[in-house]
Amino acid sequence: MTDTTQAVLEGGPDGLTERIVSVPASGLDIKVPFNGGYEHFRVTTRQQDTEHGKLPVYEWWERTELPG
Repeated sequence: MTDTTQAVLEGGPDGLTERIVSVPASGLDIKVPFNGGYEHFRVTTRQQDTEHGKLPVYEWWERTELPG
């Protein structure tokens, strides 16, 4: 049993090109580093067919900036 799986990211900035990412198998929210901050995604109940099989969909919900 692994502690990560793959998921599809939906929403967020257009420049975020990596849309299939590794996520914790627990279904917790994730944050993706991007342009001096983090894009935050929440798991949904939806799944999407991809070239990697049917994957859970994580939906963008906020951005936080890193200090500096």
